[in-house]
Amino acid sequence: MNAIAAPAPASLSNAKAEHLRSLLVAHAPLVIAYSGGVDSAYLLAEAHAVLGSRALAVIADSPSLPRQALRDALDLARHIGAHVEVVATEEMEDARYASNPTNRCYYCKAELFTKLDSLARRRGYAAIAYGENADDMRQVRPGRLAAEEFQVIAPLRDAGLTKQEIRELSHQLGLPTADAPSQPCLSSRIPHGTPVTPEALAMIERGEAHVRSLGFKVFRVRHITLGNELRARLQIAPEEMGRVERVREQLAYGLRAAGYHSVEIDPAGYRSPVA
Repeated sequence: MNAIAAPAPASLSNAKAEHLRSLLVAHAPLVIAYSGGVDSAYLLAEAHAVLGSRALAVIADSPSLPRQALRDALDLARHIGAHVEVVATEEMEDARYASNPTNRCYYCKAELFTKLDSLARRRGYAAIAYGENADDMRQVRPGRLAAEEFQVIAPLRDAGLTKQEIRELSHQLGLPTADAPSQPCLSSRIPHGTPVTPEALAMIERGEAHVRSLGFKVFRVRHITLGNELRARLQIAPEEMGRVERVREQLAYGLRAAGYHSVEIDPAGYRSPVA
């Protein structure tokens, strides 16, 4: 497919996009920490538009990344026209990450930025950028500390771009992520203090793939350990809850087939913690 071109400035969000492009040029050549999500996809599209081959997307692969998400991210990078590489990260080997503390994301980002910093130094890239946006500053994000330690830049945030503006600009670029729901890593489905294991992540991935196959778009399969029992607590977005009764038995059957002993469908549904 043809590479996506940047839009012409026409509004406040477009003016911020112009600022973003100037930041990207100022820090080139640039490594983009890419996940295929809304923010990093837009960041990559803009970086590719203004820097071309001087921007390299790198996606981290580990058991916490669903296989379908990896395939989709690689397909999207090809759609954008950008070069993308996959690096294996080893956060699962870090006992501090695997113990699942409240700052688990710090250890994940520190592992990622360690790999990206080494790559950037070897190949002569001037900086590493990641997809933190202006809205993210209102939240406690342990990964931000790792970014600061490795001097990783956040051009979306520094340009003042909010999540909604990024979605609007993504629409202008024709990015399929413009309306995509947020998809944090699979480890986020495990309560803090419950160890993160490859087996648990694989179970969550199988369960969520089944729920998705039934047509649901925004949901989470929470991995709950109760003694020797493994319970799936399924949270579905309120606007999709009306479909649950028609497929309740199919949902339960698929989640049990994924490895769960029991299934609970949360009547309160799922609401994103992100504004």
